[in-house]
This record gives sequence, structure tokens and C-alpha cells, in this order.
Amino acid sequence: MKRSLILLIILPALFTFRSTSQTSSPELYQSKVLTPVNSFTSGVEGPAVDKNGVLYAVNFERQGTIGQVTPSGEASVFVELPEGSIGNGIRFDSYGNMLIADYTRHNILKVDMTTREISVFAHEPLMNQPNDIAIDRKNSLYASDPDWKQRKGQFWRIDTDGTTVLLDSMGTTNGIEVSPDNKTLYVNASRTVWAYDLSPKGEISRKRILIEFPDFGMDGMRSDIKGNLYIARFGKGVVAVVSPAGELLREIPLIGKRPTNVAFGGTDGKTVYVTMQDQGNIEYFLVEIPGREWKMQKKQKPNKK
Repeated sequence: MKRSLILLIILPALFTFRSTSQTSSPELYQSKVLTPVNSFTSGVEGPAVDKNGVLYAVNFERQGTIGQVTPSGEASVFVELPEGSIGNGIRFDSYGNMLIADYTRHNILKVDMTTREISVFAHEPLMNQPNDIAIDRKNSLYASDPDWKQRKGQFWRIDTDGTTVLLDSMGTTNGIEVSPDNKTLYVNASRTVWAYDLSPKGEISRKRILIEFPDFGMDGMRSDIKGNLYIARFGKGVVAVVSPAGELLREIPLIGKRPTNVAFGGTDGKTVYVTMQDQGNIEYFLVEIPGREWKMQKKQKPNKK
């Protein structure tokens, strides 16, 4: 009789605890507005999160700025770029320096996050832009470089001394990313995501198609720590999640229709921020797996200017 009474008391308590835990878990893959509509220009791009969890994106309030956004959505101008420069992709190196693709002046700019001093890290007059950038664990950069008018493009490697190396030419190159094991480089162009083997020296080989979409275009993309790509599907209003094997795992619907790029952040690396051209703002949603670049930020070295 005592055992029956104990079970009668414990079982409802366990059920209540389990129900409460399930109810309180955050909603995954449900996009919400982070910053107000038109807080950024239609050129909003290049989201990246620093080691402190602060989000950055280009063209806050006006062209030629870098905006910073707190986790609660409060935005302000972080830096003004030099006259004539307009940013696109942003990444952070392993020392915490911000690197920006300056597409109007064919530069990669470097920002010292303490002093906010801006310098030219690399300049390549043969570039059309650059557009988006990716970074490997050795701090080498990879830059997409589309020529929209001629409907062609190329992509480059930028070494740690600022030297530029043309890697390949194809269609209008756009999103670019490195796999978590640093063995694969992904580049998208139009409706196709291409994969290349990536050597420890940053050399590419074995070009192949990872996935092709039947409609709409693509823009920026980022990888989670499992190697899944989160791809901004421009015009379709979704972020497509694609496995390293090229399988479309899911499509996450957004509020706007023209996402330009994505970045991982949050305290656990499981918040995905999405810049939206048609809304001039940033959306966000929660996921199950942390981002590759978020994990890299946790391993930053002492600052090197």
C-alpha cells in the first residue's frame, strides 16, 4: 500500500516536470525580426558575430558603414569605412580582427576591434569586387568575385601576408564557405553549389557539384560544426540546409523574400542571423547545431595587429 501511494505521488510529479520542460524549450526554425525594417539599407550584407556575441553587418542606416547589433536588437554605427568604400562580406580572423570585403575599391579591409583603426589588408585591381569571403583555420581568406554585367565570375585566395591568388573561374560566384575540417571549399554560383577538395596549403582540386536547385538564386552561406551548409535562397525567402553529401535537409521560411547572407551566434552558437535585402533588416531563428565560425571564435588567440 505504501509503495502504491509513493508511485501515485511521484508519477504525476515526473509528468509535470517533463511537460514543463517541453513547453519551455525554445521554438526551432521559426524566424523572427531582430532589427526594425529599413534600419539598414537594401545593401545589408555580411553578418558576422565576434567572440563577445555582438553581431555586425554592413550598411547600417547608410551605405559605407558597419553596424553593430546587440543580442536584443539594438543597433548603432560601429565604424565608417574610408571614402568610396562599401563593404559586403565580413569575417573575423583567429586574432579577433574584422576583415571586410570592400567591393567598390577591390580591397580586403582590416579593422582593429580595440582602436577601430581601418587598414587595407589586401588590394587586387584585377578583382571585379570582392563579394563574400570565407576563412580557414590558418587565417587564409577565400573571396568570391562576380562580374554581374558579364554574368561570369571567379574566386580568390588571400594569404595571411595579403597576397592574392586566383583559384578558379566560373559563373557569377557568390556565397563561399570552408568545411569544419578545412578539407572542402564550397562556392555557389546561380543555382549550383560547387565543392572542391582543399589542401592544407589552400590549393583546390576535384571540382564537383554538391547540389543544384531548380529555381531561384543563392547568396551567402555558412556551415555548422557538422558540415551542413545554411544557404540564403534569394527570392525564395528561405534558408536551405544542405548536408555535406548534398542532401537538402530542410528549408527554413523567412519573413522577407530576399535573404543575402547568414551567420551563427548566440551564447551557444545556435542562433542564425539573416540579412534581408527587401526588408532592410535582420531576422534570426534558432537551430539545433552550433555554427562552425562561432566555434572558431571561442579559440581566438591574443590579438595580433
